[in-house]
Amino acid sequence: MLTDAQLLAAAARFGTPLYVYDAAELDAALARVRTAFTDTRLFYAMKANPNLTLLARMRAAGVGFECVSAGELARAVKVGAGGSDILVNGPAKSDEEYAEGARLGATFIVDRAEEVGLLPPRSRVLVRVNPALEVSTHDHLATGAGGSKFGVPLGGVPAVLNALRAAGHDGRGLHVHIGSAIRDATDFAAAFARLSELRPAVGELEVLDVGGGWSLDADLDGIADQARRAAQVFGAQLWAEPGRYLVAGAGVLLSQVVGLKATAHEFVLLDAGMTELIRPMLYGAVHPVLPLWPRSEAALHNTGTYDLAGPACESGDVLAREVPLPRPQRGDVLALLEAGAYGAAMSSNYLTRPRPAEVLWDGEWRVIRQRESVETIWAAET
Repeated sequence: MLTDAQLLAAAARFGTPLYVYDAAELDAALARVRTAFTDTRLFYAMKANPNLTLLARMRAAGVGFECVSAGELARAVKVGAGGSDILVNGPAKSDEEYAEGARLGATFIVDRAEEVGLLPPRSRVLVRVNPALEVSTHDHLATGAGGSKFGVPLGGVPAVLNALRAAGHDGRGLHVHIGSAIRDATDFAAAFARLSELRPAVGELEVLDVGGGWSLDADLDGIADQARRAAQVFGAQLWAEPGRYLVAGAGVLLSQVVGLKATAHEFVLLDAGMTELIRPMLYGAVHPVLPLWPRSEAALHNTGTYDLAGPACESGDVLAREVPLPRPQRGDVLALLEAGAYGAAMSSNYLTRPRPAEVLWDGEWRVIRQRESVETIWAAET
């Protein structure tokens, strides 16, 4: 992890708010996944962070891409991916996405029976299964729940596979992704067990794709072992789609203290908020907070508990609540950790706020996305 001094130097040099990534931690996360998921094809879930520099690193390391839009497909092509290195996922694919996926020779992940008639001729396909499980994450992240919009219900999977093959498609196997930031490894075991129930009806398969969704402190070895057992049931090759796990811990959002305010709560007002990190507001995500101001003995005795509020005129624009901190002053900098996934990727120009720069530490600082200006925001307006 980058040191306090390095983070402060980045804030001073590039300004705040600022997304900072540590190349060593990116490499370490991928190494952890590969150690656990041996003999597994990996496809990075690009939605977690689509920065081209990060994608190029993934591609150079032999990782493929899971894409859920035409824009993400274009990014995959930009960094040299194609064919069997690309998965096309999503519950509502457009005609453009079907056409581009076919042109590239990508593998489609079918999300509903209707897609059998929408696919380009002779497509390579996996069927996404909804195992109807309640899992240990926020409702907005529970993609394998029975009430979610994702996947084919378990009982309908054999018919969809048969229909795909009858239509001339290459129905290669099954796909399951039960959610994101899953805390309990037994949730994955339950999902894989539900999939295994399909073996008598679908026979042997070429591929079993077990998605991703592991929390940063997950028992990867245990999850991988369960996944391998499920793949063996079908005689299938194992695929996986890590997203947040590969990039979240490598990223930090730096923000400067604008001031303090006391109402019924003690607030630290920041120059970053929901436009830079919407996860806390969107689904209650908790990001560790690291104060970067001097923490002398005297300061540590003057610790308070604060809510960290952003600049938007929205009551929900709070990045963290009840955080114990040495009392800050205007101009102090703090770091919101585990922000490498769905930070920059979900940032917005709400309130005509320019999106922050992104910088990478790889022995030296590299700007991998320039800070926007208001002029770049309104350049396409007429």
